[in-house]
Amino acid sequence: MDNLDYGIIGNCRSAALVYRDGSIHWACLPEFDSPSVFAKILDKDIGGSFGFKVSDSYKITQEYIRNTNILVTRFFNGKDSFEVRDFMPRYKNEKGGHHSPPDIIRYIKHLSGKPKFRVQYDPRLEYAMGTTSTYVKNEFIVSLTDKEKYDTLFLYTNFDKQKVVNGEEIILHSDGYFTIGYNEKIFTQSTEKAHLELSRTMVYWLNWSERTPNYDKYNDYISRSALTLKMLSYDKSGAVLAAATTSLPETIGEVRNWDYRFCWIRDASMVIKVVSELGHKNVARRYLQFIIDLIPEKDEKLQIMYGINKEKILTEETLDHLQGYEGSSPVRIGNAAYEQRQNDIYGILMDVIYEQVIKFKNDIENAEELWSITKGIVWVVNKHWREPDKGIWEFRTEERHFTFSKVLCWVAVDKALKVADMAGKYRRRGRWLQLAETIKKDILDNAWNEKIGAFTQSYGSEDLDASVLLMEPYGFIDARDPKYVSTVHAIEKELSNDGLLYRYKNKDDFGLPSSSFTICTFWFINALNKIGETERAVEYFERLLSYSNHLGLFSEDIDFKTKRLLGNFPQAYSHLALIETAVNLNNSITQQEKMMEKMNP
Repeated sequence: MDNLDYGIIGNCRSAALVYRDGSIHWACLPEFDSPSVFAKILDKDIGGSFGFKVSDSYKITQEYIRNTNILVTRFFNGKDSFEVRDFMPRYKNEKGGHHSPPDIIRYIKHLSGKPKFRVQYDPRLEYAMGTTSTYVKNEFIVSLTDKEKYDTLFLYTNFDKQKVVNGEEIILHSDGYFTIGYNEKIFTQSTEKAHLELSRTMVYWLNWSERTPNYDKYNDYISRSALTLKMLSYDKSGAVLAAATTSLPETIGEVRNWDYRFCWIRDASMVIKVVSELGHKNVARRYLQFIIDLIPEKDEKLQIMYGINKEKILTEETLDHLQGYEGSSPVRIGNAAYEQRQNDIYGILMDVIYEQVIKFKNDIENAEELWSITKGIVWVVNKHWREPDKGIWEFRTEERHFTFSKVLCWVAVDKALKVADMAGKYRRRGRWLQLAETIKKDILDNAWNEKIGAFTQSYGSEDLDASVLLMEPYGFIDARDPKYVSTVHAIEKELSNDGLLYRYKNKDDFGLPSSSFTICTFWFINALNKIGETERAVEYFERLLSYSNHLGLFSEDIDFKTKRLLGNFPQAYSHLALIETAVNLNNSITQQEKMMEKMNP
């Protein structure tokens, strides 16, 4: 496993990662944050997996069915060939909701000849704690563990169940199926039923994708990223996950390994903003309801992150029995960052509320609750904006006056003013306007470093930070302002490494990062485009796209030297930034082409 060469399948309830050879190396059931049933990605010896063993004569390729989240792994050796079509069922039911059971279906499609394979079925329940025992029954194969905790998993198939469990050779003559179910099935399973689930799920994703606009440039990357973000949304509550995995390291052999199967207000809000701009309004509506449900009391402070079922306590612990991805321990579940204070989340949330008010102004649900949240956000910002915090990168030790946090405090008040104007609520306008101007002056006076010629990471610092590139997209400063242009160039000079960006280079709690945080490079490319250097932006962007895996997917980080993907996968942050950058570049290139046509008719 020399790269994160995985595809993701999911149904907005949970997800699984399928390696490029067709083997499932990660799956949690029944939900995203449940204990794993396959975790080879975190321990190649005891983690557990579900794959197919074929002879060396077979070539293996993998791709998604276009505009769907159905992953196809094809095995062929010239005359013998078959496909594994992997998906988790999702489609509309008769009651108007969605059928999204905690199931993984592997539809085996016979293509030609008499292909042979052996099944490697090795579930390890409850994060591979204790022993998982597997038994063949008349209707299914059942796996269970009861030493540490009691848990069960069911496998239905039309193939010889004993051969499946024993890993004996199977000759494929016609289509077949495997259905992994967290729950025992009441109705009889069959190849026909599996094919019906495949067809219904395909129609669901095709219909969903049809609502995503088409772009002249980078359309396939935009579409794939949008589908991936949709899979990382949790239908039941409206939460959006940062990633589908835990403890994939930012650097091999180091300890920056975190559980990302939670909803960060910042990440989720940015995702919602981008996805709703693509026309997917329901995702945005559900997320806003998620936020409303989290703030029942007007004076309750917002955490930076929550569990996907609105849990507020996310106690962090380590699973010391797992060796970790390529030996990178510890493996963590839970995330202690939930206790941190990060003042930027108020601005990011307010920005999303503002965007939704604009889009749905004649059809806004929960308008009164959103206005209450807006007032509450300004109250909290007014009370706390002068205080230091942990910042966007979640430093685990000292608190500082981070520039990005201060800018987003200004954004919170600026967007609240705009919402108030749209709602005809003018009583607080004078006070809020004065607050916004005070915060802005404070930033301009303290974040600009004349010696460096840039806005720096924190007040009084000479360190640069990629997050200050967002000052322009959030409306704090104009793209052509000399100070912003100078900041972009200073960041390129100091933080760019072979076309990839550091988040920052000053040492943090764990030393100097040796991998690039993928979203930062997208931010930089966006900034280059905004300051008028579109050709260079395109060059950087296309180089960055080449570092995605074989399916166009990105993780959190990219190694500076090898360009391999690192960190949790797939990363919502990376894909929302890809969409934003691709759309902006598409618009710039299209505009330039139109101008050229006018000049040269």
